[in-house]
Amino acid sequence: MSVHSNIRRVTTHVLHEMKLRGEKIAMLTAYDFSMAKIIDQSGIDIILVGDSASNVMAGHQSTLPITLDEMIYHASSVVRAVKRALVVVDLPFGSYQGNSKLALSAAIRIMKETGAHAVKMEGGAEIKESIERILSAGVPVLGHLGLTPQSIHKFGTYVVRAKEDEEADKLIEDAHLLERTGCFGIVLEKIPAKLAGKVASEIKVPIIGIGAGNKVDGQVLVIHDMLGITQEFSPRFLRRYHNLSEEMKGAVSSYIKDVKDCNFPNEQESY
Repeated sequence: MSVHSNIRRVTTHVLHEMKLRGEKIAMLTAYDFSMAKIIDQSGIDIILVGDSASNVMAGHQSTLPITLDEMIYHASSVVRAVKRALVVVDLPFGSYQGNSKLALSAAIRIMKETGAHAVKMEGGAEIKESIERILSAGVPVLGHLGLTPQSIHKFGTYVVRAKEDEEADKLIEDAHLLERTGCFGIVLEKIPAKLAGKVASEIKVPIIGIGAGNKVDGQVLVIHDMLGITQEFSPRFLRRYHNLSEEMKGAVSSYIKDVKDCNFPNEQESY
């Protein structure tokens, strides 16, 4: 029997056991109570309350504008719905870079005010001190390397990262550093599949990919993207499992027509 189907609550220990057994880890984002409840009941292993809420919930062009208070609001909504999945919350831009005391304060606020189980942070050696301080308080940390959207203005583009040897070597070095520091897992975003597989084979903690091939320990996608609610974002790594945008438009159009034609509510729908 798989680890996945034999537990009541996914923990960091369960994820480690899944990697040891070669059982893949499934992770999706959620930002509100209703969506999180559906995803959790479907049997997802990890729910990420991503700073991608800045894009799909608030309509910003990047993840940078979302605030710590806003992340706490979204995470609180998600946690209230979840019975089984591990809930991880992104520390937003500006809440941990360059100031480890501020990082600890942000992480503690998330854990105390939302009831989430872990935080996620983008970067390697440059944020080591912040990770160490957060871990020292007993807060689990999920790392994130490769394309780091909070650094988009540094990169200037969302193209595949670590294609050149120098950047690839730095990524491998950072992955080992995050493992040594105590991260319970690492997300690898938009890097060559061969490199991601090498990291997953060298690192003992789970490696979750997004645009990193299938040789890693698990996958993550943004729920609005994989359900086809958003249509503007179409990278190679995205598989759309539904086209909810068109279905929802159709349902709304039918509702509008029924209201205009006096077909809603009918006699059975009236008191």
